[in-house]
Amino acid sequence: MAITPSRILSLWRFVSTPYLQNLRRFYVFTASSSKLSEESITNPTKLCSRNFKDFNFLALLKQCQRIQHLKPLKSLLIVHGVIEDNRLLGEFLKSCFHLGALDIALSSFQTIKRPSVFLQNLMIRNLCKYGLFGDLLRVYMKCRVSGCPSDDFTFPFVMKACSSLGEFMIGREIHCVILRAGYDKNLVIQTALVGFYAKLGNMGTARVLVDKMPQKDLVSWNALIAGYSLNGLDQEAFEAFDSIRDAGLKPNVSTLASIIPVCTRLGYFYFGKSLHGLIVKSGYLSDEFLVSALISMYAGDLNLSTARKLFDSVVEKNASVWNAMLSAYTQSKKFFEAFEIFRQMVRAEMKPDLVTFVSIIPSCEDYSGIQHGESLNACVIKYGLENQPSVLTALLSMYAKVGNASLAKLLFDQIPDKNLLSWNAMISGYVHNALWDASIAVFCQMQFVGINPDAVSIISILSACSKLKAVLLGKSAHAFSLRKGLISNLDVVNALLMFYSDCRKLSYTFNIFHRMSTRSTVSWNTLISGCVHRGEVEEAVILLQQMHKEGAELDIVTLISMLPSFSENKNLNQGMAVHGYAIKNGYVSDVTLMNALITMYCDCGSFNDGRLLFEVMHVRTLVSWNALITGYRHQNLQNEVLIMFGQMREEGQRPNHVTLLNLLPVCSTLVQGKSVHAFALRRGISAEITLLTSLIFMYARFEKTKLCLLLFQMGDKREISLWNAIMSVNVQRKDAQQAVVFFTGLLCMGLEPDNITFLSLISACVQLKSLNITHSVMAFLIHKGFDKDVAVSNALMDSYIRCGSISIAEKLFGSLLEKDAVSWGVIINGYALFGDGEAALDLFKQMQLSGVSPSEITYSSVLSACSHAGLVEQSQMVFKSMLEHGISPKMEHYACMVDLLGRTGYLTEAFNFVKRLPFRPSVSLLESLLGACRIHGNVELGEKISGMLFEMDPKNQGSYIILHNIYASVGRWEDANRVRSYMERRGLKKMPGFSLVGDGYQ
Repeated sequence: MAITPSRILSLWRFVSTPYLQNLRRFYVFTASSSKLSEESITNPTKLCSRNFKDFNFLALLKQCQRIQHLKPLKSLLIVHGVIEDNRLLGEFLKSCFHLGALDIALSSFQTIKRPSVFLQNLMIRNLCKYGLFGDLLRVYMKCRVSGCPSDDFTFPFVMKACSSLGEFMIGREIHCVILRAGYDKNLVIQTALVGFYAKLGNMGTARVLVDKMPQKDLVSWNALIAGYSLNGLDQEAFEAFDSIRDAGLKPNVSTLASIIPVCTRLGYFYFGKSLHGLIVKSGYLSDEFLVSALISMYAGDLNLSTARKLFDSVVEKNASVWNAMLSAYTQSKKFFEAFEIFRQMVRAEMKPDLVTFVSIIPSCEDYSGIQHGESLNACVIKYGLENQPSVLTALLSMYAKVGNASLAKLLFDQIPDKNLLSWNAMISGYVHNALWDASIAVFCQMQFVGINPDAVSIISILSACSKLKAVLLGKSAHAFSLRKGLISNLDVVNALLMFYSDCRKLSYTFNIFHRMSTRSTVSWNTLISGCVHRGEVEEAVILLQQMHKEGAELDIVTLISMLPSFSENKNLNQGMAVHGYAIKNGYVSDVTLMNALITMYCDCGSFNDGRLLFEVMHVRTLVSWNALITGYRHQNLQNEVLIMFGQMREEGQRPNHVTLLNLLPVCSTLVQGKSVHAFALRRGISAEITLLTSLIFMYARFEKTKLCLLLFQMGDKREISLWNAIMSVNVQRKDAQQAVVFFTGLLCMGLEPDNITFLSLISACVQLKSLNITHSVMAFLIHKGFDKDVAVSNALMDSYIRCGSISIAEKLFGSLLEKDAVSWGVIINGYALFGDGEAALDLFKQMQLSGVSPSEITYSSVLSACSHAGLVEQSQMVFKSMLEHGISPKMEHYACMVDLLGRTGYLTEAFNFVKRLPFRPSVSLLESLLGACRIHGNVELGEKISGMLFEMDPKNQGSYIILHNIYASVGRWEDANRVRSYMERRGLKKMPGFSLVGDGYQ
């Protein structure tokens, strides 16, 4: 009877031994095609005694169509001991590779003890075909250990595996084997070696190998050109392409596919178009990889219309063509068109690949936001790419850029094998979202798992260190860069310049800058911007001139960085020179630069020029209006601010919180302030913390303390600036105790005070005049590290001086690592208040020797100290020094000199000072001199000064009283009575005295 699989199964239910169970699978498979008797089924021992090849094993392999049929066949090979038969095993391995049973093929090959060259090459060729390069190298090593030789067919595949895996050391060892075996003259092997060294970046060795070839063919040149292109050596690639033409070789598809991207990067678009013509002439335009390269080239030339025509001309597009067009749109910021291409690709039933998603996902950052990003995330899952590290990295970067750092972290944790790119994306994502501490934590974790940071990692972490002002950590990153050789990377050096500049370490910045062998415009801009922010205007101007002299390009960023330094009338010519340079180089069309120029003209007091520039702008943004309004406000031109605000509303421009911040300080009435507040409420921007604090200060000006407290209660208590505002308001209204209460409140909230908080707290201590509280504040700010803040230390010194402890102020001053003009001014003023003019003068001399330029306030303090101590000659020297330093004396400086000369009896000199004043003397200055005339009995001069006072303020009874006393002091009673009679006729009465003791105090 016929034997069927079901019949075999029914007969075989009695079989129990493992050996017969293995054979059972084979019989079930072959029963339908082999005529076996029932006896042979039930008595397999008899069957197995036959010659195994009688089963026609090779014929059975041909009929094998399923992977599960291979395992019983493998068992037969092993059981019958023919696994070592090269012919049978070779055919079996071919079937395994044909059906995709790679694991069965590998396990079968591992069972043989002495593989032949045939089996070795068979395995290597097929493993290379499937991209299993790691298994390929393991097979090759097994064959070498077992003594199996290699031939000229073996080595090209092995070298390809080494290059794909990046196994440079193994590849070099195999190169030595090739040399010892004498295969180094084989052209195919030589080309494989060239490709290996080129792909791993050792272009010097690759070039030497090509030069040593006696007969270079096109394949060898193609390997070299591809290596140059891969390693960014575009000029060398172009020269190698010229060598091909010189050798009379005709470029093929591989040549053109490598050289066209080189033309794109070098900007040789005219030559690239010539290659396009060659491709058409040679009939290569049907090659889709060439079409992709040409699309990318035209996109690089900003010729998207030609790129699109080329894309549309392809009838059957593969994924690379779609990806090229999609990438062309994304690189040109044509995000809408890029998403349209993606939709068409999906509708055309073309499956998106890794390149597709890596190209389209970043578009969500600038174009569509998280909605499109989530849709693309769903597509990634749909097409089974959710476990691909490159796609996950692109997604987490996108989520981080749109502000969803938590979702980015979730995707980061899902990446199975995190590479350097993934770690860098997470670090930069945290930096982008201002999560500085988290970025540093990920940076440390990356090194803990054994991933070495690269230039991108260092740049991101330096940005975090800048924001945190973590100088020590930034220096560690600097040291790491030096140790790993990353300091040669220009972007890393520029990041270091920015870090030290942001941390106010200009000396470090200059040191690095002067050691740079190559400087970019970014390097110059960073240094110039750092000088401007530190107030080193002259140094910034010198750098700008040096930059221009060395031929570096002054771009828009350079000009915008420089313009804020021109903030006084004397800088106007320099600012106008920058404006002229911008016009000459065609930069005036940039709105950001125009806004900066408007600000510069307003800061320098040239409002008409700023307004004219504003009027001629073709495009005005909200920033343009705010720039002009801000300029007017800084110069206290309240009416102009209100007029500009009205024009702004008439032209349909919607004010933002910056506009209102400028508007609130110029509100002269409470009604105006409330109107601005109402406008902010209607716009929904009243909760903006900067606007909220400005509203608090506005209501404080009108003494509406309850409204200030109400706004404080409405604000976000997690914002330290809100607490600073309410503390400042209480200090201004002389309620120091309440300011201290708010300070304790913010500590209870767990907030960290900043330097503004401490400045307000110290001001409260000055009002309280309590040394105990001042001691506590000093201890707390030292604990928090704010003793290194110069402004806070200056305020603390002033507090101790006001509390009567000049000795502690001296110690604080001596402990300062960095003293500015204010530091010297505070301690000098302290000695002036304590009447120690000699000490004040000694400190003033030390200040000049230290290189710190005295300010107007410093000179005022020194002159005041000299005045109280009666140091005439010294005060005259100080006043002369002030003029020599180019500082124009103000009224308070003249008042100090007049007061000193008057009290010491130099009345004529004092009066000469008054006559030489560049402006009209104040009433208080003349009254001071008039009082000196009374003390020294100088009636004649007293009469002259009284005449000046009567002319300036006829109703000021104080001047009449002092003149009356002058006459009385010298016994001229008739003149004294005449002055009293005149006062009575004019209705001027002397204010009655009162007592602050007992019942006299009301």
